[in-house]
Amino acid sequence: MTDAALDAAREGEWPILDAFETRADLDAFEAVVYDLDGTLVSLAVDWEAAARDAAAALREAGVDVDGTDLWSMLDVADGSGTRDVVEGVLTDHECDGARASRRLELAEDAVARGPPKGVCSLNCEAACRLALDVHDLARDVDAVVGRDTVATRKPDPEPLLETLRRLGADPSGAVFVGDSRRDALTAERAGVAFRYVPGGPSGH
Repeated sequence: MTDAALDAAREGEWPILDAFETRADLDAFEAVVYDLDGTLVSLAVDWEAAARDAAAALREAGVDVDGTDLWSMLDVADGSGTRDVVEGVLTDHECDGARASRRLELAEDAVARGPPKGVCSLNCEAACRLALDVHDLARDVDAVVGRDTVATRKPDPEPLLETLRRLGADPSGAVFVGDSRRDALTAERAGVAFRYVPGGPSGH
């Protein structure tokens, strides 16, 4: 999907969930997968600090990342064999942020009875599980796939597809709920229905 198509999605190509209709809409699916940060919880992460620390760690390892944003650093790290260096830094920041995270309104739907539920996130799996534990959501979520659970990350469809495999659900009967255009693209590539969180997309 092109950036122009994603901009169109942001303006309404996919439904934006109404807070009062969320349950009825989602219960119609065989499985529901949620993004984590910005969807179920808000991680208390200083992403600028995380980026500075990741860049410093990569420079110490001899990798030039000048002018590279945080998520692009992961690609650079993959190409230079230093992924563990970046993951170590990000995991520390994300887990700290999970401990201090804030539970969001949509989390109430995740704990309500209904179809099997999973989490597919760009955050590391450890931070996802920690945030779910902090907010008493873990027992209601049947599958968790983070950035480091499989070999690729959103918007590649594999993390979402792996979440559905762990739920025993077919993509055609599932829905992915997220807050970003990256989430929308992930769902589109996986052949999965998509819904924005109440209020619509909040980022890329």
